[in-house]
Order: sequence, then C-alpha cells, then structure tokens
Amino acid sequence: MDVVAWLLDGDVAVEWQVRRDLLGQPASLYMPVRDRVPEEGWGAVLMGARGDNGLWADGWYSPKWVSTFYTLQTLGALGVPADHPQARASVELLLDRALTEDRSGRWPNWARDICVAGMLVRTSAAFGMVSDPRVDELIGYVLAHQLADGGWNCQSTRGRVSHSSFHTTISVLEGLHAAGTGESEQVAGREFLLQHHLFRSHRTGEIVHPGLTSFSFPRYWYYDVLRALEHFALAGADRDHRAAEAVELLRGRRRPDARWNLGRRHTGRTWLTMERGGQPSRMITLGALRVLNWWAEPESP
Repeated sequence: MDVVAWLLDGDVAVEWQVRRDLLGQPASLYMPVRDRVPEEGWGAVLMGARGDNGLWADGWYSPKWVSTFYTLQTLGALGVPADHPQARASVELLLDRALTEDRSGRWPNWARDICVAGMLVRTSAAFGMVSDPRVDELIGYVLAHQLADGGWNCQSTRGRVSHSSFHTTISVLEGLHAAGTGESEQVAGREFLLQHHLFRSHRTGEIVHPGLTSFSFPRYWYYDVLRALEHFALAGADRDHRAAEAVELLRGRRRPDARWNLGRRHTGRTWLTMERGGQPSRMITLGALRVLNWWAEPESP
C-alpha cells in the first residue's frame, strides 16, 4: 500500500509531521496544517477538555493520564503551535505550581522527580518557554542529578542510587534536546543507552522487560526501543553499531503492508482513544520511518 498516502489521510497531528519529516516540505506547506492541530481531531478533543481555570481534570500531575501535566505533554507531542495562547497559559500555571516551594523549602513531590522534571522541560520547550528562568532552574536540577553511568534515575533524590533508569534517562534526554542544552550530558546519556543496546541488561544480556519492545503512543513516562531510536534520529546522533539490534527489532515489527502496529496502551484514564492496540498505527509508523530514514543515511566523510 501507499503508506505515505495512508499517513497523510490521518489526523492533522500526523499529517504535518509527515510533510515535514518524510516529504521534506518547506514550512510554508506544513505549518498551515500544524496550525489546525488545536482545532481539529485529537488536538481539538484535548483542548476542549481544558477547564476555565486553565487545568485539565482539575489536577496538576494526577489523575493519570488526564491531568494538566500529561495532557500538555501530549499536546506538545502532537505539535500544537508553541504560541497557542491557551496551551501556553496552562504551561505557565504548571511551572508556577511545580516550582512553588512548600514549608520545607522544597517543590511538590511530583515535581522533584527527575523523570517528571525532564518531561516538564520538554513540554516547556514545546511551547516556546526555554528562556523562562523557571525552565532554566529545572534544567540545572536535572543536570545536577546525572549519575556516573551517564544516565538518570527518578530515585536519585530519595537515596543512594548508582544505576540509571531507561525511563528517566529518555525523559531527560528528550527535555535537554528540546531545550537545546546539555549537549555533553546528552552524549553521556545516549552512551548509557548504547551500553545496554537500548533494551538489554548490562549484567545478563537479557531483555530488561518485554514492555521495552512494545511501541506506544502517547508514551507518558514509559521508555521503549522506538522512543529511544526516535531520540537518536531527531538529535542527529551518529549511528552506532550497538543500536543495530534495536533497529533490526524495529524492522522485524513491520507488517507485510509496510505499516507498524500500536503496542501496549498504558493503564489509566484518557480523554480519547487515538489508536487501538494491536492495530496499524499512524504515530508508530511515522516514528519508525523517521528512524529508518536516519539509519539509512550515508556516513559523514
């Protein structure tokens, strides 16, 4: 089948990214499509759930996945324009809440989580707020908690932790990349993932968890092989032989009709079902094609 035509026939959140990333169209062609994301399809449903107080489900970080935090994260991933006034106003509220200290002089428990802080950096960057001093404070916070193995772990603020987490590391890497900062720290974080071939235990060589090989969207805080490979591709990272097995796993999941299925859906409340598990997925197919295009590029001289 004509996979690109199938992708273009999907939600506008998919269409504008296909035009930019797979067809290489100029901004003059894909930006008018992107501008429609908050007004049509998935984006319109999510924006329509926003309360008059600027929050979703009247919650900051919970309930999952309909809270303000996770709804804004999803809207950023869909490509709601950075200058969208309602979305940006809600990011302002979220940053204020996350960085407001309690009586002990600390941020709320959820905001102190390194994984959450990394995700919030990415969401803030998606809505054009990289220069905000609060985002700079968050970036400093996550950089200060990078572990010796190059990655990050959400537990590092709660006690002695020596080994990084796939989930936390990818969340921080995406945030730093979106913010355009911490390049050396990003390299070290990617090296941590590569040392594990993106999904294997450094001790036994076995797959760490079956969920790492199941491709999901929205991803929230969950790591998977495709998510890691997309970060490598979008960051323009060098192709490394240690990622080859993960790329072959991705190729092996391609259906005979050249599409990819959505894997697991993460348990929790949602505002809508974008795509169904076990069925062809435009978001997963788009990501997979991004990765394979990056992997196929000729080596730099």
